[in-house]
Amino acid sequence: MSDILKNKKQILTMTAAVTVSAAFQAFALTSFSVPAGIYPSGISGMSRLVSDILMDFFKIDLPFFYLYLLINIILAIIVYKHIGKLFTIFSVLQTTLVSVFSSFFPAFRILDDPLLIALFGGVISGFGVSIALTNGASSGGTDFLSIYYSNKYHRSMWDYVFAFNSVLIFIAGMLYHWQIAAYSIIFQYASNMIVSKRHKRYTHQAIIIVTKKPDEVIDSILKNVRHGITKIAAKGAYKGADETMLYTVVNAFQTTEVVKYALEGDPQAFIETRNTLNVYGNYYQKPLD
Repeated sequence: MSDILKNKKQILTMTAAVTVSAAFQAFALTSFSVPAGIYPSGISGMSRLVSDILMDFFKIDLPFFYLYLLINIILAIIVYKHIGKLFTIFSVLQTTLVSVFSSFFPAFRILDDPLLIALFGGVISGFGVSIALTNGASSGGTDFLSIYYSNKYHRSMWDYVFAFNSVLIFIAGMLYHWQIAAYSIIFQYASNMIVSKRHKRYTHQAIIIVTKKPDEVIDSILKNVRHGITKIAAKGAYKGADETMLYTVVNAFQTTEVVKYALEGDPQAFIETRNTLNVYGNYYQKPLD
């Protein structure tokens, strides 16, 4: 019964999260990106650019949100088996809602200064994406590919996403105006900064614990977090007392809880955390669902 209630609560939470996320993204598109001619990052930006090219050069009126939804569904089908069912379903729901909201939200300019439009539009868009990511879904598109890559190799794919966006901006600059490309860079940078600050799933931290109660600390951690821990015999330099150094690597979003459990095992433990660039080999990545 408790598992059923937990699942219902999770589904309700994810539904609310992706709805709010989609509303923020659609608002950023209709009131900032589209009126100013700025191209957002990822599949939404590519869809906007393709839609503009079809209209301006071939006189074909194909709204960008149709393309956006179609591309996301194709990508979802490709990665469905590798990134989790709930994650994929709610990511598709998020992108569908973005398309629906974008077609209904009024397109009007809130700001006149293009620099402010790029900055605030990017922040709003990034905040919307981060809401989905931190609640077990995503905004689809390159997020699908990034999550798949990160799950497989335990490292971030944001550099490749940046390269994709750079090509997008270059094409927009060549076909339209380099000023639009410049403001698109600002929009995308602001958006990516918000996402990277709020979404910690694929960043890692090493935790070093020096303790006289290693078994209690290990037991406390492993009851709650599924990560390996290495025991290393150590000796305190000041008093010469025998100690044990415990070493583990966890996702950054798990650091606080691991430190909490370690201190429950030994309130006198000395703990250090440090950022870890990459992780290779046999590392357990908590599933998305």
